[in-house]
Amino acid sequence: MNKLLKDKKIILIIGGGIAAYKSLDLIRLLKKNECDVKVVLTKSGKKFVTPLSIAALSQNKVYQDIFDSENEAEMDHISLSRWADIILFAPITANSIAKLASGSADDLASTLVLASNKQVMLAPAMNVRMWLHKSTQANFNKLIDYGYASIGPSTGEMACGEYGEGKMSSPEQMFEFIENYFLDRNILKNKNLRALVTAGPTKEYIDPVRFITNNSSGKQGYEIARSLAKFGVNTTLISGPTKLKSPENVKVVKVESADQMYMETKKNLPVDIAVCTAAITDFKPEKYESKKIKKEKLNINFKRNIDILEFLSKNNSQRPKLVVGFAAETNDILKFAREKKNKKYCDWIIANDVSDPEIGFNSDYNAVTIVYENKVETIKKNLKSHIANKIVKKIVNSFI
Repeated sequence: MNKLLKDKKIILIIGGGIAAYKSLDLIRLLKKNECDVKVVLTKSGKKFVTPLSIAALSQNKVYQDIFDSENEAEMDHISLSRWADIILFAPITANSIAKLASGSADDLASTLVLASNKQVMLAPAMNVRMWLHKSTQANFNKLIDYGYASIGPSTGEMACGEYGEGKMSSPEQMFEFIENYFLDRNILKNKNLRALVTAGPTKEYIDPVRFITNNSSGKQGYEIARSLAKFGVNTTLISGPTKLKSPENVKVVKVESADQMYMETKKNLPVDIAVCTAAITDFKPEKYESKKIKKEKLNINFKRNIDILEFLSKNNSQRPKLVVGFAAETNDILKFAREKKNKKYCDWIIANDVSDPEIGFNSDYNAVTIVYENKVETIKKNLKSHIANKIVKKIVNSFI
């Protein structure tokens, strides 16, 4: 028995398909390790396993209807999602994948997932052609971009007699995935990691009505902060002016100028991880005019702003264990990224091409190149949420 899993609260959603019978064995494994398991049985899942069998194994009520006449005062899709530590949808069919990808919420299972603020895991099961169909792949990849975790599918002989990818993972494989999920987070929890993320542009005021800035939206930095928090990292986001919604479970500090961002960065040290995505305005006026400058007299001298990335990397007394910088470039991306890494003394540089409007400032998509000490890795064009999850997984794995 794994004591780490004792009293963990797990919601298992059982979808339609012959693979549903495997979920009964998974319930046995989870209960053997003293997990508290509650099961949502979909209408199609009920055709393959019975509520009576599930209730006997889970020792809990089986939830089937979004409107429960026995519990009218409590909205199950809300209460269950808040109760759980994780949600596992196994098996999940092509139809359910499409529903979740479109944001549809027409039954308890889909409404529960949509209302959840917990980690959702998906164990697909379907015919190989259904799994490999472009629409299924597009829908499933969208869910992965949303931060859902994938368990399988595996390759093998299916109930229909065909062979290929689409077979649901075994109960042992699903159990191991859940076990590793809690193990990783337990390690991170014991380390009590703290992270600081800078994001967005800065404004450097010339006079009360004029300023210089850049076109950064802050989207990539916000997604990185959101992903770090999901992994249980105590995260502070220092944000320049944006219109973005603050990520859940993240301390957000709003600033305008580079000097303000620098001061807030210093205030929030020490941290274990620093990710500098902010597009800090390189220059500021030598003198701020308290009254509006008339057009005829506009003559401005500039000086360089503080370099927060360099400050963090060279801060011997409070240097984060991992310092990650971003390089927004328009040409010779890899060359300039390597030069910046060496000049700033950071551990990683993540470079992207802001000259491409499809992955540049304000886009929801990005494509990046990560420059480490001895290697280079690329992450192909995808949603910034997906890019953030990839980057954060690499960050977290370096501490496990």
